[in-house]
Amino acid sequence: MTAGEDIILRHRQYVMSTYAPTIPLVRGRGVHVWDADGRVYLDFLSGIAVTAIGHCHPHLVRAIRRQAGRLIHVSNIFYNEWQPRLAEALIVRSLSGGRCFFCNSGAEANEGLIKLARLWGAASGRYEVVSMLNSFHGRTLATLTATGQEKVQKGFEPLPVGFRYARFNDLESVRAAIGERTVAVLVEAVQGEGGVLPAAPEFMRGLRRLCDELNLLLLCDEVQCGMGRTGRWFGWQNYDIEPDAFSLAKGLGGGFPIGAVVAGPKLADLFRPGHHATTFGGTPLACTAALAVIETIESEGLLDRAARMGTLFQELLRERLRPFSFVREVRGRGLMVGVELDRPARPLQDELMKRGLLALATNIRVMRFLPPLIVTEAQVRRAVRIVKAACRSLESLPADAVG
Repeated sequence: MTAGEDIILRHRQYVMSTYAPTIPLVRGRGVHVWDADGRVYLDFLSGIAVTAIGHCHPHLVRAIRRQAGRLIHVSNIFYNEWQPRLAEALIVRSLSGGRCFFCNSGAEANEGLIKLARLWGAASGRYEVVSMLNSFHGRTLATLTATGQEKVQKGFEPLPVGFRYARFNDLESVRAAIGERTVAVLVEAVQGEGGVLPAAPEFMRGLRRLCDELNLLLLCDEVQCGMGRTGRWFGWQNYDIEPDAFSLAKGLGGGFPIGAVVAGPKLADLFRPGHHATTFGGTPLACTAALAVIETIESEGLLDRAARMGTLFQELLRERLRPFSFVREVRGRGLMVGVELDRPARPLQDELMKRGLLALATNIRVMRFLPPLIVTEAQVRRAVRIVKAACRSLESLPADAVG
């Protein structure tokens, strides 16, 4: 039995089947990962937008090691020196006059947004949140209900009340979904799980005007598109607007679990002791890791690199994939890139993996690429060559044969 086979066997015996894993990965460095049998892959998935500064970045590793030897956890009933430092680092880059709440994941961060909105609207009897069809906000009962996809919700009924849905990039659909009990609109600047769909500028700006007009909160889910992935610190910054609050996770810790609710002045002082809590939120170790990620993005100019490499990646994909009739569109923002096909994308995902490139099919027909922000031009060009070769190998097969 190989090392990889042993991992797979133990996993199937002892771990719940909430995922369908493929290869057993055991090591990472920069933009590359290795499986248990020694094969190397170019990682253009980044743990689904998590390892933003690459695998085992030296600055992140040093920060975690140093803090792990000093203080790991104390509880939020005590101050710790790193939590306010991280909060300050986020606030000065986003919502001046705001405050942060720290948690452990994107779903938790979005739960925090929802609770914050309900608390804000409680005096007026408003509690409903309008979210977008095709969105994704998490797997807890509240966040899967906010997620506008029936496949995520199926089997978990009855779902919590207080959610309505509108069409993404359709301002009139949002207006029609708003009722007398609506308190907030929740939106992603780029729908990730929904197929790498960027919000149109007029849509995001229109949402801000609409929320101001009707005295609603505008909440942004930045879990996947935040922390530099779009070429700005946060996706909403591409639209010359400010939300009332937004959520973070994934890339925030560079692989170490941490999430955050970042609230602007309107909501900054709303939560009081007893309103919300989490045991592991904002530990010294997690906050140290997140600060190391922010320092690395800034010191290495990774916002600019994400914008440049994202543009190059999309341009090369459009050019090199033009001959393939089954490729419908290449789209995205920064290093959040999707290739839409006229057929299921899973066979392309499998073919890419065979050729040493990791990416992920989403929304059935979209191939999603989320390379680390440290990706180089040479690595982008290599990935495009692999994608082109994989498409060529699938070109002769009919759509139903690869579905």
